[in-house]
Amino acid sequence: MAALPDPAGSRAVLIGTASYRHLPQLPAVEASVVDLAAELCDATVWGLPVQHCTVVTDPLSPQAILDPVYQAGDAATDTLIVYFAGHGMRDTESADLYLALEDTREHLGYTAVAYQHLRVALRGSRARRKIVVLDCCFSGRAARALAGDGDVLAAQAAVDGAYVLTASARDRLALAPDGERYTAFTGELLEVLRQGVEDGPELIDLDTLYRVLERRLRAKNRPLPQRSQENGVGQLPLARNKAHAGRHVPAGPVLAAEVHAAVVATGLPLARLLRADGNARDALAVLRIALQEQVGGARGDVLAVQLELSGLLADTGQVKEAIEVLELAFQQVHKMYGSEAVLVCRRLADLLQESGNHLQACEVLKHALDIAERGGPA
Repeated sequence: MAALPDPAGSRAVLIGTASYRHLPQLPAVEASVVDLAAELCDATVWGLPVQHCTVVTDPLSPQAILDPVYQAGDAATDTLIVYFAGHGMRDTESADLYLALEDTREHLGYTAVAYQHLRVALRGSRARRKIVVLDCCFSGRAARALAGDGDVLAAQAAVDGAYVLTASARDRLALAPDGERYTAFTGELLEVLRQGVEDGPELIDLDTLYRVLERRLRAKNRPLPQRSQENGVGQLPLARNKAHAGRHVPAGPVLAAEVHAAVVATGLPLARLLRADGNARDALAVLRIALQEQVGGARGDVLAVQLELSGLLADTGQVKEAIEVLELAFQQVHKMYGSEAVLVCRRLADLLQESGNHLQACEVLKHALDIAERGGPA
């Protein structure tokens, strides 16, 4: 039977722009990006290590989008996932697709990120399989262009050897319906990952995911997704089917599962006890399990585990991984916390300085100062 992509050899870059100066705001995008990251890292869904999942919110420049994709593409050997949620647009001079930034102006492609540049980054990746998910909205000319059978977004967004799944929203309201936490497309995607597919396979492959999303969105009279694929990538399993949970499970206790649940529930205090007793190896193992399982939980709990893990990694000479953990913590909390974000910045700046990255350390400290001056989130 086919297996899920190897989490150790896979990477994901999730990008979302919710705030705009010249285009309508999309408040549902941030929750969509953050919660999708949590699902991909959930061990009951896929189990991608949190340090392998990069979240980029409200990017200000093309580099903020493309650099993480290039970095993940270089590191991935199995599967690379790139997801974008936000405004998609065309400029007045071409039919090319552009991904909107915070300062993007309508119909002016040079103020956004050309999708062809993202395509180049994907083509250069070492990953054997690439998955692109575009949750973009369109208006005016772009909506009309997508109406014809000969001009579909998935075909234009195709990447050699990749599976491209698009929301194909035809207007702004379809992307983020009033009063809903998520965008229309990603909301259904999250529901499938969380609840599974009744009568579906044990592992949900990309083609099954597409068919289920198409059926659910059609039932709600919402824009239908499109897909483009090469080399049979659509048969790649992406997630465990939670609808299968509990089926064919023998009666009686499962000791390993009970031990695992106990480690998750008491992870942080247990790791601190082990660390105080000089047992760094077991403390690291407990913290990694706790972090992986708590990604979708309360942000304060996740942050506490991240800070403890980064400190222990630094103490044991694993500075690079400690920096990765703190960078992930910063991505997740810098828009939502004040003093906590400052603490993350200080820890990250110290490690960057120790590793010789003085310019980056200065930039992080400047950000911390900015947070402190504002008296709230960045």
